[in-house]
Amino acid sequence: MAEILPLKAWRYADALTPKMEELTAPLFDVVSARQRQLLYENPLNSIHLSVPQGADPAKNALETLEKWKSEGIISQDLKPGIYVYYQYFRLPGEHDERCRKGFIAQIKAYEWSDEVILRHENTIVSAVNDRIDLLKITQIQASPTHALYEDLDEQLEKYMDEAIANPLYELEDYQGVREVMAVIQEPEIIQYFLEVLKDKQVILADGHHRLEGAIEYRKSMKGELSEQKWKGHDYHLMYLTNTSGNHLKILPTHRMFYGLELAAEDLLEKIKEWFDVKKFADSEELGGYAFHKPHTFGLVMGEESYTLQLKAGMMGHINLHLPESIRQLDLTVLHEVLFARILGIAVAEQRNSEQIVYERNFSRCIQEVRSGKASFAVITRELELDQVLEVCRSGELMPQKSTYFYPKALGGLLFASIKQDEFDFDYGSFFK
Repeated sequence: MAEILPLKAWRYADALTPKMEELTAPLFDVVSARQRQLLYENPLNSIHLSVPQGADPAKNALETLEKWKSEGIISQDLKPGIYVYYQYFRLPGEHDERCRKGFIAQIKAYEWSDEVILRHENTIVSAVNDRIDLLKITQIQASPTHALYEDLDEQLEKYMDEAIANPLYELEDYQGVREVMAVIQEPEIIQYFLEVLKDKQVILADGHHRLEGAIEYRKSMKGELSEQKWKGHDYHLMYLTNTSGNHLKILPTHRMFYGLELAAEDLLEKIKEWFDVKKFADSEELGGYAFHKPHTFGLVMGEESYTLQLKAGMMGHINLHLPESIRQLDLTVLHEVLFARILGIAVAEQRNSEQIVYERNFSRCIQEVRSGKASFAVITRELELDQVLEVCRSGELMPQKSTYFYPKALGGLLFASIKQDEFDFDYGSFFK
């Protein structure tokens, strides 16, 4: 099913290896505006390719890319490889270090209908269009999307463990995660990776917008380069991790709402028609609240905070047309009841609503509400991996920004070109 290929990665010059912590960049939506500004101040940081600025961002990225190539800031590996990528991390309060093991390769940008890459959440249209424009003009991918595959026998782990003992890079990222990358270039081992993945479906964990952009770009190039067996525009950069024996952690993404036209007390009365509402003593403590019961949320509004639990029997009035794997999700209830029925924003319109903002940082939610910028914040609980897998297999979609897989893959460790003369290789030599 899943056709993957090794890649001839573009990487920062060896002389810059000691500065990799200054050159890599997290995903744009997981850091604050202040952190992003620091990244932009470094003229060699990879953010200038992944999220360029200016009146014509894609053109600016292309100019930066060409400059870096001509000046030797980045250079292309001569041989294709599978890039092993381990992330060592601790969660708050933990002593033992976790390790998420995976590898970065190219995967064909399958259409969703092919059911090779399974998605689990909706995307935001404007963000997809931006990704298409950037890919079309620069022909470079600066950060991998993240997907999961299932291999209970853990057939690839021994090769990854051997490779990671001789890393290309080892650095600490913006969250204190230890990022380690190595490369496998032995043809027979690469062939084995391709063999193991060929019968797998992969489940997209992170990067729905970037992958959807790649899919649309591939469709737009249909019929081009017909003489080429392996076409760069057909492929997408992806970080693949095994669901088995791995430290996969999903953190919650909270919701903030701006521009509320109702009075706060009127909104609360409407909420009480659907939810049992209890006052919560201290908003600062909501971030650590367990939310053990299903369909339970925290609400921060003004100086007050509350817990909300869907009333018994109310599920019988919600989305009866949906499969249970979707209908029973906390976020399905939240988006259908609070945003659609109470606030009047249809579910289909919520994807593009400027009033709903998605925020993983609990403290920032509190700050936005207390400052009066946000009308209120809804504090959510994390999803379980089994829930995500069940949704993917159902073919249905969760509300946008439903999952936050932690830690995020770092951008700038390598770059993947889909420009044909840089992509070209006899990839058939890696297939049996």
